[in-house]
Amino acid sequence: MLKYIKQKQIVNSKELTDLFGISRQAIHKYLKEFILQNQVIKEGATRGANYRYIKSSKKAKNTPIRRSLILKGLEEDKIFREISELLNLRRQLGNNALDIVRYAFTEMLNNAIDHSHSEKCEIVANLDTYSFHFSIRDFGIGIFYSIFDKFDLADEYSAIGELIKGKTTTMAERHAGEGVFFTSKAGDAISFRSHKTKLIFDNRKQDVFVEENRFLKGTEVFFFLNRRTKRRLEDVFNQYAPEVFDYGFDRTRVQVKLFQQDYISRSEAKRLLFGLDRYKEIILDFNGVKSIGQGFADEIFRVFKNTHPEIVISTENLTSSLAAMIQHVVDNNI
Repeated sequence: MLKYIKQKQIVNSKELTDLFGISRQAIHKYLKEFILQNQVIKEGATRGANYRYIKSSKKAKNTPIRRSLILKGLEEDKIFREISELLNLRRQLGNNALDIVRYAFTEMLNNAIDHSHSEKCEIVANLDTYSFHFSIRDFGIGIFYSIFDKFDLADEYSAIGELIKGKTTTMAERHAGEGVFFTSKAGDAISFRSHKTKLIFDNRKQDVFVEENRFLKGTEVFFFLNRRTKRRLEDVFNQYAPEVFDYGFDRTRVQVKLFQQDYISRSEAKRLLFGLDRYKEIILDFNGVKSIGQGFADEIFRVFKNTHPEIVISTENLTSSLAAMIQHVVDNNI
């Protein structure tokens, strides 16, 4: 069949059905294999589609899948299945990677469908020698503005802090607010860009940081994962929704430096703690924080702790001076 397509250069499925005497379903099964092997390209849609042989000089192993989609009525699982078939992800990705990209893609596309207030989105998915990556771009209100507006925050920058804590959703009746949090932990690198802000999670370096970019309408999500990653999605869930919490999402990690590098006041502590009373365990990562004042430390490790004795607060990456200030507050609370 491939030899015949090569000779004719362009064919249709009816022509192949008549020639080979097999069902249209069988013909399409072979054609799909030729497409996945980058031997044939499909032109047009439905029964009127033609199939063109790709000359060797034009073949490209890393041709990305691009789609412009109307969001109303869109089903994210169907879009993922289409991309998975076109890129042959079941064969090209390890089992760990396939589980992660399926979760991340469907969660992020669902966010665009339910939260963006956009009519359409643009999707790019690509598989290269070492990695799979995708981007989802909508043209709506923007992820940071949506949170800023919903929770009446000071500015869009404040919304970043709420987003990375987890359980933050602008549609609590339909979403638990966990998709962005777990997706940000599952990939090698994930970024959320909206308006002038870009939030980047680099899990290879265990770092989170923010960049200022030129204005972008809506939201663009970029996700990157090694094809043979050893990271397992179930381990990501178990780390933050472990058996000890009945598999509920009750543990979170906060990168304190995202807000600022020096903390003095109680109001700064209250801003950091906003929404964290929803968890049973809070991990405060002080990597990159230069100094904290007594008022800031007291508000977290005495006032908040006494108000919520059932919540476990732990710290990571404390310098000696930060540890001394916290210990001073704890000692005075005994």
